[in-house]
Amino acid sequence: MQVLRTEVMPIRSSQDLVLVRQAVRTWSAELKFSLVEQTKMVTAASELARNTLDYGKGGQVTLQVIQEGIRRGLRLSFEDQGPGIPDIELALRDGYTSGGGMGLGLGGAKRLVNEFDIVSKVGEGTRVTVTRWK
Repeated sequence: MQVLRTEVMPIRSSQDLVLVRQAVRTWSAELKFSLVEQTKMVTAASELARNTLDYGKGGQVTLQVIQEGIRRGLRLSFEDQGPGIPDIELALRDGYTSGGGMGLGLGGAKRLVNEFDIVSKVGEGTRVTVTRWK
């Protein structure tokens, strides 16, 4: 796999969430994702960026255009140094929330992308990586 382009963006405020959504939409369009594919990726990014801000107390996202053989994709890695997720399986279950949300964030984001990976250590933080292929 080859990384063709990379950008790191901070997630420290609500304004950063807007900038992340705009960047993901732009990159998705440049990759010629359909409008539905763009919307899925922006929605997943929005959920994960919000989690990074609200639960992880801020962090960053790394956007990457990747290529594997003839296919290209967009990979997003959200990282924080927050409290971590003690039970990832439970956190991925629809309806579960540790805050005041609807509990669709992680599980919903997972359904919107082709690849989903989460690594979390209690007291150290969380990294969620999602990829959508064209």
